[in-house]
Order: sequence, then structure tokens, then C-alpha cells
Amino acid sequence: QVQLVESGGGLVQPGGSLRLSCAASGSRFSFYTMGWYRQAPGDQREWVAVVDSGGSTNYADSVKGRFTISRDNAKNTVYLQMNSLKPEDTAVYYCYLNYAKVYWGQGTQVTVSS
Repeated sequence: QVQLVESGGGLVQPGGSLRLSCAASGSRFSFYTMGWYRQAPGDQREWVAVVDSGGSTNYADSVKGRFTISRDNAKNTVYLQMNSLKPEDTAVYYCYLNYAKVYWGQGTQVTVSS
């Protein structure tokens, strides 16, 4: 059973930065595709970014050029560096892992407000 634990959310002013982390259990982390979704109040869950086992990345158009996803296989951790944050980035951010099935973290709140 894979478990995901997110951290790094919080309150930040517009234009600021945050880095989210997602630590995964299990010994096959390097084989996993990892990514992030987010969900704002009243909205559907929105895909944000993904990094595959080879390190290739892809981003939603809404965050391209501002967010960077990366992974550290030695630490079983995936990161989401978020720069130039906007109020519309406010959401609960969920880490996911895709390896035969999809696993989800518990979510971490990101609030962008002055």
C-alpha cells in the first residue's frame, strides 16, 4: 500500500512563492509517475503538472512558466515549486502517484491573498 504525505502549503501574497513536497512510501518510487492536481472551492479538480519515471514533465497551460515539478528519487519525494503566485492559484493541492493504480495524498491548502 502506497502512502503519500504532502507538506509546504500556506498563505502567501500575490507574486510570492511556495514549494510543495510530497513524500511517498514504497521501494519502487523511481518507477512511479508523480503529479499534482488542485481543487478550488466550488470547482472541479484540475490537473496541474506531472513528472514521469524518466524525468519528463508536463504542465497545465495555467501554470506553465510559473510552476516547476521535480523529483528526488533518493528521498522518495516530488516537489512543486510555485512562483509568481496569483489569487486564482488558491486551492487545495493534491499529490498523486500513478503505478498500476492511482494513489492520492490528503491535500495541502495554498492561499494566495494580500
